[in-house]
Amino acid sequence: MASSSLILVTGATGYVGGRLVPRLLAAKHQVRCLVRDPSRLEGRPWRQDVEVVQGDVLAPETLTAAMQGVRVVYYLVHSLAGGSNFSERDMRAARNCAAAARAAGVERIIYLGGLGDDSPELSQHLVSRHETGNALREAGVPVTEFRAAVVVGSGSLSFEMIRYLAERVPVMICPRWVFTRTQPIAIRNVLDYLVAALDCPASIGRIIEIGGRDVVTYADMMTGYARARGLKRHLIAVPVLTPRLSSYWVHLVTPIPSEIAQPLIKGLGNEVVVRDASALTIFPEIKPMDYDTAVRRALGKIDSNEVETVWSDALVSSQGDRTPVTLISTQGMIIERRRMMVDSPASAVYRSFAGLGGTRGWLYMDWAWQLRGTLDRLFGGVGMRRGRRDPDDLRIGDTLDFWRVEQVEPGRLIRLRAEMKVPGLAWLQLEARPADNGQTELLQTAFFEPKGLFGFLYWYVLYPMHALIFSGMIRKIADRSKSAGVPSPDVRASQASS
Repeated sequence: MASSSLILVTGATGYVGGRLVPRLLAAKHQVRCLVRDPSRLEGRPWRQDVEVVQGDVLAPETLTAAMQGVRVVYYLVHSLAGGSNFSERDMRAARNCAAAARAAGVERIIYLGGLGDDSPELSQHLVSRHETGNALREAGVPVTEFRAAVVVGSGSLSFEMIRYLAERVPVMICPRWVFTRTQPIAIRNVLDYLVAALDCPASIGRIIEIGGRDVVTYADMMTGYARARGLKRHLIAVPVLTPRLSSYWVHLVTPIPSEIAQPLIKGLGNEVVVRDASALTIFPEIKPMDYDTAVRRALGKIDSNEVETVWSDALVSSQGDRTPVTLISTQGMIIERRRMMVDSPASAVYRSFAGLGGTRGWLYMDWAWQLRGTLDRLFGGVGMRRGRRDPDDLRIGDTLDFWRVEQVEPGRLIRLRAEMKVPGLAWLQLEARPADNGQTELLQTAFFEPKGLFGFLYWYVLYPMHALIFSGMIRKIADRSKSAGVPSPDVRASQASS
């Protein structure tokens, strides 16, 4: 890569960074990504078009190699998900990055921070975003700092909070912060500004406030979202809900954990609107979008399954991705993923789960699967009577008990879509990933998109039983693939007919 045009993106596994990289590539820039875990970028369509360097802004010794030959650094890192001392970590990370940039002769740092006046009432979260910008400037490298309020886009943290509250709560008892004014901005416009700054000398060394066309309250945002979805929602203001209590409510109703929601909600009490409109003259080609249009575009991305990144991407990265069981909710989808390392080749693991169902059953608590099928038949569903076309072979479109085969990647993956009666949409995916030393990582993922409040309750009421069944099933799949008795197709066929 030519050093004169090399761009370093930190936070490439995050919500904004993961969308910025393809925009930079489309503009013919050469991109290097600094990530703690390079595997977090696998599966991104642009992965092979960028250089990836493993490193951590909290570990300064890892930054030297990442900065070599870099012209501009995008700083898109924050520690909000890291607990109560996130501010201290943010400052340390910013100073490390800035010092390494100066030592490597980097020309400029472009940083996305938070909008808000520098007043004594400013929340800790917003103060930290401003202090991070100051820490980046300490090393003497010119900084372009963009300050934005709520980012509206499919999968953004603030949009997901608004979306879940509006979807799930017809009548909401609201704290006072819902009537605070803000100036939301579409993620598309945020990316427009970040990319345009590269070729805009007037932006160097500036703090630039950016916002959308409309100044609204959070109540306006929720009712606007509801209007776009054809929902009727009623908001009742009360003065007694503290940020802590509000964060617990958000934790319960939305996918956002309370430890993230609390500092975020404290910041919602601050009015965050653009006071300096110089962005419109520095970047006259960028036309900020109105809120309603931004919501419609976000919903369009969700409906067409074209969501590039979600707010939880960086959270997953920061916590590692080898936990045995993870349960998250994002984009209206509840996702439970189980992992297990198996001392067998991927081909054996695949054969083990690709042979599930039909007369062979589901390996663990098969009576519960049969009972679920019987209940489904009683309520007019397909039940378990359909079996499977072939005891071992699967094709896209096959029926498999009360599932439909939606995707097959021989030797690696199957995805099944539920056709039993459920209040929503459900999928089960099983995957075999080759690992080191001849092992295989077995992944079992259940996806559920609840429909309305009843769908939400259905998942959590039945979750203890589902957790028991799926944890047992993944163990049985692993045992079966390790066993020398994973029978040949002829033997299994004879067993099925006996």
